[in-house]
Amino acid sequence: MRALLWIIAIFAFAAGVGMLASANEGYVLMVLPPWRAQASLNLVVIALIAGFFSIHFLVRLISRTLDLPGRVGRFRIRRRQEKAARATRDALAALFEGRFQDALKEARVAHACSGKSPEAALLAARAAHGLADGKRFAEWMEQAGNTEGGRVARLLTEAELAVADGRFEDAEGALATLRKGGYQGVQAATMQLAVARALGRWEQVPEAVRALLAARRISDEEARSLLGRAHLERLAALGSDREAQAVYWRGLPKEDLGDARFVAQAIPVLAAAGQGAIARKVVERLLDKEWNGALARVYNRCAGEGEEARDALSRAEGWLQRHPDDAGLLYSLGRQCMQAQIWGKAQSYLEHSLAKDPAADVHFALAELMERLERPVEAKAQYREAARLALEAAS
Repeated sequence: MRALLWIIAIFAFAAGVGMLASANEGYVLMVLPPWRAQASLNLVVIALIAGFFSIHFLVRLISRTLDLPGRVGRFRIRRRQEKAARATRDALAALFEGRFQDALKEARVAHACSGKSPEAALLAARAAHGLADGKRFAEWMEQAGNTEGGRVARLLTEAELAVADGRFEDAEGALATLRKGGYQGVQAATMQLAVARALGRWEQVPEAVRALLAARRISDEEARSLLGRAHLERLAALGSDREAQAVYWRGLPKEDLGDARFVAQAIPVLAAAGQGAIARKVVERLLDKEWNGALARVYNRCAGEGEEARDALSRAEGWLQRHPDDAGLLYSLGRQCMQAQIWGKAQSYLEHSLAKDPAADVHFALAELMERLERPVEAKAQYREAARLALEAAS
């Protein structure tokens, strides 16, 4: 319908122009002495219109002819880009399907057609890694890092593949370079955590854990567990330097010192270095806030000596009035009474704890108490029972 309307309109316009031209008797007189020329106005108008379109066509023809080399170049670039994109898609598909030889072949084509893009080089490097071809892997990684845009991607890929291969020192080198460049990403934090745990560099764990927690890549429970392990390892490593260990403990964040499970695990580490007393206030604050039997069980190891030990014993007996059947607290009281040489109360507390929860450490404490009371037969019986329970727990 639209075409029909256009045809009608064109014919109507042509008829109108014809009628106008037939009614027009004007002429154009051109004088250039000594010559004179006279022409019909209609002819002049037609000549001007024809001349305009002829000149326009000629200019367009010249312009397109001059632009022909550029158009050919752009066409070739577009063809290369299409070929690179197609090769990249094929390389990715082959890589995901485990066809590493095909992936390497397509990635090589993509790299050549895309102006040596770092992305194609990294695809080729991953394919070479899948083929366990160390030489080609190194060559392609070098190609990927030749451009500034590919530097971060190359280092991340290098670290990721090094972690996968168990080459944690190499991974640490790549991650250290990223850190120096100011890069802070979730992927780097994930790998940093794995590397730090594998190499025992626990001082690097808290920063990585907090980055992952902020990005919601790990749960609060996982973060507490990882932070607790890192702090325990650091405290153990500082055991030979009492002052440094105390400084580290006092510098721990409040939220970490508010974790009763971590504090209960840290007390034996501190006590082994003779530093248990520095954690006493933390333990008392936690137990006053919320009772925890596991934490109460190690309270004796941070009780201190002399007047501090007597204050700790008095405080523990106050807790006993509110928690008379807590086996951990009874065990701790027994140990505190042994330290204070209050033998009768020590035996009573330990036997009461044993009645509530038979445990190897309670039998062991009773064995030590029997030895101090010069009752070797009972001491041997307690040692045997402690060994039996320990073996059962181990199996």
